[in-house]
Amino acid sequence: MTQLVLFNSLTRQLEPFSPVHEGEARVYTCGPTVYNYPHIGNMRAYVFADILGRTLSARGLKLTHVINITDVGHLTDDADAGEDKMEKMAAQRAQSIWDIARHYTEAYWADVKALNIRAPAHWSVATDYIDDMLDFAKSIAADHCYELDSGLYFDVSTVADYGRLARAVTEEGEGRIEAVQGKRNAADFAIWRKTPPGETRQMEWDSPWGRGAPGWHLECSVMSGKLLGFPFDIHTGGIDHREIHHPNEIAQNQAFCGCGSLAEPANSGARVWMHNNFLVERSGKMSKSSGEFLRLQLLIDKGFHPLAYRMMCLQAHYRSELEFSWEGLEAALTRLKRMLIAVEVLKAKLDALPEAPQGGWTFAEARGAVGGTFVPFLGRFESAVEDDLNTPQALTVLEEVLAQKKLDPVHKAQVIAAMDAVLGLDLLTLTRAELRIRPQVATITAADIEDMLARRKAARADKDFATSDALRDELIAQGVEVMDGDPLGWEWKLGS
Repeated sequence: MTQLVLFNSLTRQLEPFSPVHEGEARVYTCGPTVYNYPHIGNMRAYVFADILGRTLSARGLKLTHVINITDVGHLTDDADAGEDKMEKMAAQRAQSIWDIARHYTEAYWADVKALNIRAPAHWSVATDYIDDMLDFAKSIAADHCYELDSGLYFDVSTVADYGRLARAVTEEGEGRIEAVQGKRNAADFAIWRKTPPGETRQMEWDSPWGRGAPGWHLECSVMSGKLLGFPFDIHTGGIDHREIHHPNEIAQNQAFCGCGSLAEPANSGARVWMHNNFLVERSGKMSKSSGEFLRLQLLIDKGFHPLAYRMMCLQAHYRSELEFSWEGLEAALTRLKRMLIAVEVLKAKLDALPEAPQGGWTFAEARGAVGGTFVPFLGRFESAVEDDLNTPQALTVLEEVLAQKKLDPVHKAQVIAAMDAVLGLDLLTLTRAELRIRPQVATITAADIEDMLARRKAARADKDFATSDALRDELIAQGVEVMDGDPLGWEWKLGS
């Protein structure tokens, strides 16, 4: 077995992974604030975390993965000014904040399922841990916090190396944090925010510092520590969390654990901090503030299978920016379709699909199952994903396997299944027909298209080219593009 190497944002270097608890990997992922639908850039973080989890599982480690649901405490500027995102949306919609949270949580879970992201061991909902948050805050208040009229604040000067994760060693480095009257340091942040006099929140609780709500950063420290224990193995999130949210989590963890310098990464609460880069979309429709933004459902409405977006994410390294375009998405869909064409040829040679070993495919199980011919391919695939989750290289190795001819089809299917257990593209069960582009607004049905194509094929066989051309023109008029050169029979797609 090769050595898994991961990039640690805290140390800014690649490091060999060694679990805190032998045979087990404990991972925490910053989840969504459920005040609105997630956009596709948000979902890139969960595809990345899923690949990480699948890779750890493939190494034979027992994975305990936690993803939180933030339903309270997240302000509109991500720091200590502005309105609570949940309260603001509830007021705009004239709905209960609990109904808002439930609706958008379910929408997020639907996107998770559509992208074939495995469910974590725990979905930790912030409001289920209010008592734990109060206990945590009480335990650090005397030595690390001070009270203002607006709430309880953490004094960042009381812990070593504050801001090392973000490399923000000066007050200027925390430029996104707005001034709050009375703060000792510009980077100090709220542990508990009091409800302003004369106001009533839908979500508020009693505390030693007044009735109010927890700060956003407190939630993740409490839930990760309670469910995984300090220190745990890996903390993941989007690169935007690297600047404020995660440095503040780390400071809280240091205070709670009585830890010292971050020269020892485990003092941060997690041994490894990992961040995926941004998804870039040039039209500006990635911002939820624009009102209309790029959701996974929009891709589906335009006729794209959601796994085309997963493929698009895998084609770039998680630490690289990924530019979104409709042309790029269609190219990813085409690549996925070519893989399925090869898989369909293979499946025709099999009596049945290979069964996964009990507990799922691991690299060790796959090497033992497939014999010598495919072992080098498995080795190269394993080396790719264990090189800081190099999915672009892993995809290339998978395509080399798909291109192999005249080799044992059972072993070939097993290799594909083992590789896909990491990549999560559903190659052995997804069908090519499911990848056809058919927008939701289309009026012509798939059955109608298939019927017209069958009639056109019969006309061409009879050399009745006038009828064949007329049927093709009718399909084109209804937005159907027919690809006559498709190697396994005519393919089609519908324009949006």
